[in-house]
Amino acid sequence: MRPVHLNTPLVLEARAGVPDGAGGEGPPGWVVLGTLWAELRLRTGGERAEAGLALSRLAWRVVVRAAGPGAASRPVPGQRFRAGARLLAIEAVAMEDPAGRYLTCFCREEGLA
Repeated sequence: MRPVHLNTPLVLEARAGVPDGAGGEGPPGWVVLGTLWAELRLRTGGERAEAGLALSRLAWRVVVRAAGPGAASRPVPGQRFRAGARLLAIEAVAMEDPAGRYLTCFCREEGLA
């Protein structure tokens, strides 16, 4: 296994209900769970057209230090990473190494081309 270089800070976010001010919940928003240091590896990229706009689509492998199951710092599908204005939706999570020291998050990023 090649060495892992955790050199990029990413904010881990999860969907959560947002209070509507009247005792209920409004549309879901995103809450910050913390910042994780990560190694980003570009997997694939492409472009597609939607509603007359060119959209780029990138697939990333994001490697982070492993946390125990159920820990708030352990990414799960449905969450996302934020790096400034960039959003990486987490689609799957797997162990990176046999010793269980790192997790690989398979992520998707879409934006205007």
